[in-house]
Amino acid sequence: MSVYFIAEAGVNHNGNKDIAYQLIDTAVAAGADAVKFQTFSATALASENAPKAAYQNETTDAAESQLDMLRRLELPLDWHFELRDYCASNGIEFLSTPFDSSSLRFLVDDLKLTTIKAPSGELTNGPFLHEIAASGSKIILSTGMSTLEEVRRALSVLAHGLIDATEAPSVDAFEAAMASDAGQLALKENVTILHCTSAYPTPLADANVRAMTTMRETFNLNVGFSDHTEGQTASLTATALGATVIEKHFTMDRSLPGPDHKASLTPEELTALIQGVRGIESALGDGVKTPRPSEMETISVARKSLIALYPIVKGAQLTAENVGAKRPGNGKSPMLFWDILDETASNNFDEGEQI
Repeated sequence: MSVYFIAEAGVNHNGNKDIAYQLIDTAVAAGADAVKFQTFSATALASENAPKAAYQNETTDAAESQLDMLRRLELPLDWHFELRDYCASNGIEFLSTPFDSSSLRFLVDDLKLTTIKAPSGELTNGPFLHEIAASGSKIILSTGMSTLEEVRRALSVLAHGLIDATEAPSVDAFEAAMASDAGQLALKENVTILHCTSAYPTPLADANVRAMTTMRETFNLNVGFSDHTEGQTASLTATALGATVIEKHFTMDRSLPGPDHKASLTPEELTALIQGVRGIESALGDGVKTPRPSEMETISVARKSLIALYPIVKGAQLTAENVGAKRPGNGKSPMLFWDILDETASNNFDEGEQI
C-alpha cells in the first residue's frame, strides 16, 4: 500500500504568492503526493480576544492578537484557483484545510476539491464535522489533543453525515449510524484518521506513534500520522507501523517570520524524509514470505544437499554414517535425510557425490 505524503505548506506562504508557488515547486521536487494549504476567514475563525498559543507568541509579535496574525496569513480565495491549477500542471494534488463553513463550501463547490482535511481543532465541532461529511468528500481527520472516545464520537458524526441518514442529527442518531453496517462501510471507504500531537514542535517523547495503531485496531480504518516533531524519526516510525498517510510541515526558510516556520522542515529535509518514507515502504514489501528474486541465486550457494560421505556401492544401505549434507544446495534437500535412511543405493556414489 502506497504511503500518501502530504507536504504541509499551511500558512508558511506568509501571505506572499511567490512563496506559495515556491512551496509547491519544493513539494514537487521532494516527491510529495500533495501539497496542503489552509483556507479560512480570520474573523470566522477567531474572536477579538482569542489568545495565541505559547509557541505563536514565541515565533510572532507577542503584542499582536491571534486575529490580527490570522488576517496576515489568510490565503486569498482567488489565489486558490491559480495554485490548484499550477499543482495540476505539475502532477501534485492541491489540498487545503478549511476552518469554517464558508471556506468548506468554497473548497468543495468552487474549487471542486474531492478530499477535505479536517484539522484537530475541529474534532469536537460536531456541526462542522457533519457538514464536511455531508459534502460528499473523502475525509482525512486529524486527532490531536483527543482521547480515543472523542475520536469515536467524531467518527459517529461523520458516519451519520456520510450515509445521508433520514433521522435528524442527534447523539442517538450518530450512535445508530456508527453501529450500522452502512455507517461502518461509509467510514471505511471515505475516512482516514491521523494521529498527531498538537504541540509545535512536539517533543519526540510525546509523539506516541503507537496510538496510530491503537486507532487502526479500534476503528478498523486507514490511519496515518500528522507529524509535528522535529526531524524524521517519528514519521519514519509511523511509516514502519503501517501509516497510509504522512503529513509534515515544511518551509522555504526556518528563519522566516511566522508561527509555523520554526517547527517545519527545510526543502532539503523534506526531500530526505520523503526518500526515507519511500525506502521504508519499499523495504516493508508485500508481507508474503517467499524467496525474493534477488536471493534466488544464493539458494544453491548457501544451502546444502544430501551427499555420500564415503564411497557407496550400488545396493548398499544408506545410513547416518555414509550420508551427510554439504554445499551446494542444488540437490536433494537434507530435509529428506530421514526418508532415505535404510533405503538401498540405486547406483554407485563417489565420496562427496550428491545422492
